[in-house]
Amino acid sequence: MTFAESIKLCFAKYTDFNGRAKRSEFWWFVLFVFLVSAALGMVSQIVSGIFGLATILPYLAVGARRLHDTNRTGWWQLIGIIPVIGWIVLIVFMAQEGESADNQFGAAPSD
Repeated sequence: MTFAESIKLCFAKYTDFNGRAKRSEFWWFVLFVFLVSAALGMVSQIVSGIFGLATILPYLAVGARRLHDTNRTGWWQLIGIIPVIGWIVLIVFMAQEGESADNQFGAAPSD
């Protein structure tokens, strides 16, 4: 999945917490949010904050779908509330390869 396809798909499924997302879909979207937030932060903190609020729902949705791909519930995102250790655990979960077979959260994402 390319950078542009990932962004387009994440905004198209911005409230879809069902299904699965490949690693590339999740990490390209994370990169997009980071880069745009950093650029907007240099221009205006208010605009950057508005962008952050606008992308929180798509970010949570793609995060839940990414965890589904590793056969975990999307509620695991709450472990990120725990400083440092929770973030590390969440990064490890998100970086793991997804299951190639269908699981309880749906069919394996296609290429």
